[in-house]
Amino acid sequence: MTIDSAGPGTPHDLDAPDETHRPPTTIPGTVSPGTVSPGTESSSTESSSTESSVMTSPGTREHRGAVDPVKALMHRHHELCERAVDPLEIAAGLEAHGVTDRTAARLRHRDVFSLAEEMYARAARDGEASPRTETPGRPGPRPYWAVLALAPGVLGAALVVGLRLAPGQQRPAVAAFGALAVASGLHLALRNGPLSASRRTTGAARAWTCWLIVYALVGDGLLSAALDGGPHGPWPLATAPVLALCLACAPAAWCAHLFAARARRRLSASRGLEEFTASARPLLLGTFGLFTAALCGLLALCGTALDEPPAYAGAGALGALLLLARLLTARGFTRVPGRVLAGAGAAEATALVTVFAARLPGCSFLAVPVDSLVEAAGAGAVPALACGAGALVLLVQATRTLTRASAHAPPCEAA
Repeated sequence: MTIDSAGPGTPHDLDAPDETHRPPTTIPGTVSPGTVSPGTESSSTESSSTESSVMTSPGTREHRGAVDPVKALMHRHHELCERAVDPLEIAAGLEAHGVTDRTAARLRHRDVFSLAEEMYARAARDGEASPRTETPGRPGPRPYWAVLALAPGVLGAALVVGLRLAPGQQRPAVAAFGALAVASGLHLALRNGPLSASRRTTGAARAWTCWLIVYALVGDGLLSAALDGGPHGPWPLATAPVLALCLACAPAAWCAHLFAARARRRLSASRGLEEFTASARPLLLGTFGLFTAALCGLLALCGTALDEPPAYAGAGALGALLLLARLLTARGFTRVPGRVLAGAGAAEATALVTVFAARLPGCSFLAVPVDSLVEAAGAGAVPALACGAGALVLLVQATRTLTRASAHAPPCEAA
């Protein structure tokens, strides 16, 4: 044992821990399911509180001794560090809680990813006596979601065939049974795979979604008949657009899986939050364009097969709206999609109500806006404008939220 020579009264900190900053340790790995909530939106208030909780003033350091800010940050997010299965999960969680690259720089790290690597290394070292195991209930590989995504389209096609082959008296029963079957298939497709949501959607959002689909089936025909003074009998149903939307569930799930997988790869290759956002934005837009092209192809196919107008504008806008709403909902962002779906549905309902209300004495002016729009662009212009405006709002929201690292935390993973 070596004792240094010091004068009388000089304190000896023989047991003082080494407070020198350890360099970040790179832990290789791939993104695995985790427990970080991806829907938590970062705020400037939380970011400033996070920075103030891990940084101390020089005067405080001199009074209280050396402080390890990384250890303080680990204490603040101890659950995240304990349950994380790789550094990328910690990085996504830190970004969701408002920790930025600027905060990491103050902690002597080049970015949040480097900071997360050191936090993961320290947590792994501190818990090496109890090896990490995957949390029960985390979703593993589920290849069958790709087959379940075909269920709505297959059942929808069977329903259309059944309605065309069934006698007139049996068609209501076939329609009711087929509608329940399609709804069940849609439920299975949305409960499994990349489009599954960690949070339950509200009843209002589900109700407005059903109304938008019902309007796609009967709305245009009813609106045209109402403007002509009817309806005087059954109006035509738009089965081709609805069948195309059912068939589009499969490409929607596959595009969502493609977006999630590519985003995780770019997350592991990125060395900064801004770098990941810059690379994820064109990926999101490309995935959205791929789905739109697939939906247009299905609309053309169904329109030709059923000898009906394909309704590219109305059904295409509705499909884009539903895809973006589901992508946001699947990652925990439910507020904006719910409001946008309600706004689009209310706009379509208002168009129908004003046309019928214009028949009241002295209220003919109520139908003027809708009548002018339909005369200029057809009945499909109403859903095209309502759903198109909603899809544009959600596209802007998606480019702001789905291009952040926190949106791709492993709990969103469903594949």
